[in-house]
Amino acid sequence: MAFQVLLVCLISTIVIVFILRTKQNKTLLPPSPMALPIIGHLHLLSPLPHQDFHKLSIRYGPIMHLFLGSVPCLVASTAEAAKEFLKTHESSFSNRPVQTVAVEALTYGFQDFFFAPYGPYWKFMKKLCMSELLGSRMLEQLLPVRQEENKRFIQRVLEKGVAGEAVDFGGELMTLSNNIVSRMAVSRTSTENEKDVEEMRKLVADAAELVGKFNISDSIWFLKRFDLQGFNMRLNETRDRFDAVLDRIIKRREEERRNNNQTGGTRPFKDMLDVLLDIFEDESSEMKLNKDKIKAFILDIFVAGTDTSSLTIEWAMAELMNHPHVLEKARLEIDAVVGKSRIVEESDIKNLPYLQAIVKETFRLHPAGPLLFRESSRSVVVCGYNIPANTRLFINVWAIGRDPNQWKNPLEFRPERFIDEEGNGHGELDVRGQSFHLLPFGTGRRRCPGISLALQILHVNLAAIIQCFQLKVNGGNDKVDMEEKSGLTLPRAHPLICVPIPRLNPFPAM
Repeated sequence: MAFQVLLVCLISTIVIVFILRTKQNKTLLPPSPMALPIIGHLHLLSPLPHQDFHKLSIRYGPIMHLFLGSVPCLVASTAEAAKEFLKTHESSFSNRPVQTVAVEALTYGFQDFFFAPYGPYWKFMKKLCMSELLGSRMLEQLLPVRQEENKRFIQRVLEKGVAGEAVDFGGELMTLSNNIVSRMAVSRTSTENEKDVEEMRKLVADAAELVGKFNISDSIWFLKRFDLQGFNMRLNETRDRFDAVLDRIIKRREEERRNNNQTGGTRPFKDMLDVLLDIFEDESSEMKLNKDKIKAFILDIFVAGTDTSSLTIEWAMAELMNHPHVLEKARLEIDAVVGKSRIVEESDIKNLPYLQAIVKETFRLHPAGPLLFRESSRSVVVCGYNIPANTRLFINVWAIGRDPNQWKNPLEFRPERFIDEEGNGHGELDVRGQSFHLLPFGTGRRRCPGISLALQILHVNLAAIIQCFQLKVNGGNDKVDMEEKSGLTLPRAHPLICVPIPRLNPFPAM
């Protein structure tokens, strides 16, 4: 009986506080739908929150205030609103929200780069990324690695095409991206230490799913100590598996470095792990790294660099198969610039403006990160609204790409909108964060440091698929399904499976 009375009092208190807080702040905060006690607006969200936010914004405006359980949130759904938060008030929104058990577990207690708070460590790692890990010198040095993996990818698809076999392009593209990132980060491919690389590929998929999956214990304060959905067991298992793989890789590398120091040997090139271990061993380094920080950073690189690139190519292929006139126009451009006697290369991309427009249009409709997320580090007034500290911010990139006030016929896949001949002012829009109409990599301080690498992988491999193969939808369907699936990124609900028919005869030597 006493427990029941206590429970009623607790719920009553929560309801009263919630009502009073709503009444007190309704003239200061952005518009908001009717909330329910305890769960707030969670009942309005599905496994595809970017779509739900978009529908709500049509009714409640470009800036909304929501409570996801006990977590106060803002949603910005237009380019103008995004600019206010991420440029005009960027200094107040430079942190990422980290209050989830998945992020804490998979980043070794927030010791990674992606979720690290804005401060000295984050600034050091950002500078390291831009100058060493993902800088132009590293990308140029590793050009032969990308070329080799690109050729292996085309060869795998070609062999299946000659045999008349259907190809799961999502899986093949994931293997391609994973191999490139593996070689750049830790010099491992699927042909070397196959067990570790295959395990890493599974870990990347599991990590992306866990970070993107809704966990009710993260949203309702009195449930934080309870593992109602069984998250902790999966998280601990994934973290332990990842830790074991990285420990093996780091141990082998340290032994190799010791042997090289003794014998005067050298590695063919320094990968990302070498750069991080150099800092780890340097007592005079500006910032001291430990093994957990190294492992957390490598996980960031794998998750951010593998899933996003492969998904974007897969979405682009699906759109091209549903729009054969666009595919044919792209193919004619590639044939005119590259010819049919060799495979397209990275150096060709600058001469393929229609291909670049296809990638931009894919970013617009299918951004790999449909929601950018930040958190206010202090109270701030934005667009006349009083935003408290520690308010979570979602920038709905998916909705911005579908804004009819910015894009003519926004639901149509039309790459021509990014060509100057359209005369709509979108020809010069870039994807590096300068235009708030198109933010596939974010903007400002928290912009993705791997933009150049991602664009190289995306353009050259999409171009190679267009150049080398005619694609026949498996099962004889006329259209490719475009349904989305839930996740931290934007995966397809159904795999893209088709038969690749070689179109170059003779096929260029690789």
